[in-house]
Amino acid sequence: MPVGGDLVLRFLPFVVELALLVYCLIDCVQSDGDRVRNLSKGWWIVLIVFLPIAGGVAWLVAGRPQTPRRAVPWPSTATAGFPEHERPRRFGEDAAEEERRRAEERRSDALHEQMLRDWEAQLRAREQATESPEGTPQPRDPA
Repeated sequence: MPVGGDLVLRFLPFVVELALLVYCLIDCVQSDGDRVRNLSKGWWIVLIVFLPIAGGVAWLVAGRPQTPRRAVPWPSTATAGFPEHERPRRFGEDAAEEERRRAEERRSDALHEQMLRDWEAQLRAREQATESPEGTPQPRDPA
């Protein structure tokens, strides 16, 4: 009867082979078909499945794309992970476009400030209208 250490050594090659098979198979399936080297993607999958150790090592050495799969972490947004306000500017954005954007922001800010001042004035007028001549608030009508 094998002892604990002998049992681990007995199953270790099987576990390593299975891990290599799973890793290489997932890596091959997720790789870009146009960037796979030496064989087509389908042939690499067949090789990895039918010759697990030799196929997996061959995939890692000769078939796997050498460059990173994606240039940016979030390909759907085409950013390098920067929040919108920290994103590097694209080549070709000119100063006139930046000035137009800033002028629009200033106009929008001024409009919001004016709306806030008008709202505060209306609120003060309503408060003054509800006060009685003695300076105490009048009771409101329930209707």
